[in-house]
Amino acid sequence: MTAPRNRSLDTAHWAGRLAELAARHSVPGASLAIWHHGRQIEAATGFANADARIEATTDTLWQIGSISKVWTTTVAMALVEEGVLDLDSPIVKVLPELRLADEHLTQNVTLRHLVTHTSGIDGDFFADTGRGDDCLEKYTELLADVSVNHPLGATMSYCNAGFSLLGRVLERVTGVQWDELMRARLFRPLGLTHTATLPEEVLRHRAAAGHLGDPLKVAAHWSLMRSAGPAGLICATASDVLAFARLHLAEGVTEDGTRLLSAESVRAMQTPQVELPDRHLFGHAWGLGWILAEWDGRPVYAHDGGTIGQSAFLRVLPGERLAICLLTNGGSTRDLYEDLFREITAELADVTMPGPIRPAEGPVATDPAAITGVYERASSQIEILERGGELIMVSRFTGELADLVEQPEQEHPMRPLEPGTFVVQRDGAAGWFPVVFYTLADGSRYLHHGGRANPKVS
Repeated sequence: MTAPRNRSLDTAHWAGRLAELAARHSVPGASLAIWHHGRQIEAATGFANADARIEATTDTLWQIGSISKVWTTTVAMALVEEGVLDLDSPIVKVLPELRLADEHLTQNVTLRHLVTHTSGIDGDFFADTGRGDDCLEKYTELLADVSVNHPLGATMSYCNAGFSLLGRVLERVTGVQWDELMRARLFRPLGLTHTATLPEEVLRHRAAAGHLGDPLKVAAHWSLMRSAGPAGLICATASDVLAFARLHLAEGVTEDGTRLLSAESVRAMQTPQVELPDRHLFGHAWGLGWILAEWDGRPVYAHDGGTIGQSAFLRVLPGERLAICLLTNGGSTRDLYEDLFREITAELADVTMPGPIRPAEGPVATDPAAITGVYERASSQIEILERGGELIMVSRFTGELADLVEQPEQEHPMRPLEPGTFVVQRDGAAGWFPVVFYTLADGSRYLHHGGRANPKVS
């Protein structure tokens, strides 16, 4: 275990750095919580809603987005311990009405496939199935018409749809609707007073709004549809998110001594299950729910979240007894995360975060003919084209997702990083994002970007 450095966990210092860096990166509002060796601080800056001039506070609820997936996985693992579920048994055994586009997938997809994003279900299928308690049941029925974007277990592709399906599985085996299941299994046992899943619950508190565009304005849509709940609809304070993180640091035991998960299950969630095609964006592997990385040779488990104009970041360094949560609502949020977390980990734990990726300085062997073309999956089409001797990536949102974003089509020049890997710089961001081209064992070609596997279709 690394001893903490001389700087204490000083609230005023980190509140000041949060405010300075949020302003630098044009982030309207943000909230930060840091837990280190048993002590926790909180800070907030800016506006929860810039248009209405509503200040952000440490009691403000933010959308934590896909960090919700680790919460859903935690409840699933508790049910595995109880013998209600099995990680490696076909889901169709507990959900016999399940019908997916591919019969082999229907009969063989397991819980492990869902929580490691290896099912092949095209992951960004968003469908509004209403506000009723049967929204996940209705959503699951629609999966029969959702395409398969890779063979079962052949690669990793970030899969929101798989977590909505997992939520329905949890409902079936417990008889409890997902929102209430989260309250019963996590929110109440952890003593979370500022965590919710439904808008009518969030409205009891000060709530952050997402901001989009240039100049930034409050997003027209506050939240995704209810059927996305298990994948990304939890709202919380940064402090409540760290209470969840501390459950994992304490090997499944709450602060009052209640065991919610066995130490063996906690360790299994932090054990690599699948290596990532793109090792630059998140980390080197996916565990059960968690993203796994190494910083300065130290293990890190993590997850990010992104909704409509809101971004969330959670990093846990178990050996350093350090957990950090940052919640934001627009602007260059990843640049803020990079700068702030780099300072925190260096000062408190003497850990150096990996440096941001940048284009290669020298030439990189590239065959444009091997990668140009169209790559497509649910809600997204990416076209790689050559124009004036330069490779261009044109990204298009499609389907219902296109109606929820400000710019459904974006175009970015690609710069080489290493053979088979390029980087693009998104609008308004200082950092670069990887684009990885690779081939599966069956010879099919893929583009990995934003954690998603995109099959080449033409």
